[in-house]
Amino acid sequence: MNSLQDFVRKYYLEDGYNCSETILHAGNAYYGLGLHEEDMKLLSGFGSGMYIGSTCGALIGSVAVLSKCIVETKAHDHLDRLRPEISTCVRKFREAFGSQNCAEIRPVFHSKEVRCLNTCLLAAKVLEETAAQYGILPSSNTES
Repeated sequence: MNSLQDFVRKYYLEDGYNCSETILHAGNAYYGLGLHEEDMKLLSGFGSGMYIGSTCGALIGSVAVLSKCIVETKAHDHLDRLRPEISTCVRKFREAFGSQNCAEIRPVFHSKEVRCLNTCLLAAKVLEETAAQYGILPSSNTES
């Protein structure tokens, strides 16, 4: 079985997706979310903190993955699970990175060689820990 980080490496390095797209693609493969390629485009504009250094795209991708795992109808119908799980993910992300904003994360975690891969890998670790804490487990078909 591939790990979430294996999928992150594939989608970021091999396929060239940005951080938000990478986390969503990796989460889709790892958790068996059933999203289609067209669905993935919804997060394209969230890379590089919405291209203005705001909230990190890897965090946004993580929230999208958790949302898809939790919500069956709409957010308001699932706030009892959605709120604590998303809050935990954001808190853990802030603890891991010292911020949630791309403009503050990028100078520390970005490199010319691998760009934002390290950010995506650590974000995936936070996502996986949060998901496991709340009983969200990987799909059994995570072979690539």
